[in-house]
Amino acid sequence: MSVEALVDDYRPTEDEDFMNARQREYFRRKLNAWKDEILRESRETLDNLQEESTNHPDMADRASSESDRALELRTRDRQRKLIAKIDAALKRIDDGTYGFCEETGEPIGLARLDARPIATLGLEAQEMHERREKVYRDD
Repeated sequence: MSVEALVDDYRPTEDEDFMNARQREYFRRKLNAWKDEILRESRETLDNLQEESTNHPDMADRASSESDRALELRTRDRQRKLIAKIDAALKRIDDGTYGFCEETGEPIGLARLDARPIATLGLEAQEMHERREKVYRDD
């Protein structure tokens, strides 16, 4: 079941008070559903890797299998980091800072939060951050 299917028909709107109880519950459920989906996929991957651990006599098959396994492990590592970000977002919901930009303190747009519920920066602050990152990366 997808993340969207686990979240009820409610959609936060700009007409409501920002981060009211209903919005916080909406985002909590969305984050928890996303985390559950990642954990389920991780378990499936582990099961597949254990089944796939047979030794391939053909060098090409072995190389292909090892390449697939390395890609799968990199994906799982990224998802592990994503789970940490989801947990941090859930903590922000609990402490009342969820939905507010870490740099400006202004509300992060609902559309942005709905698309990226782990966002910690408003759109302008994120763009500024990315520009600074690009400048330093180019040096």
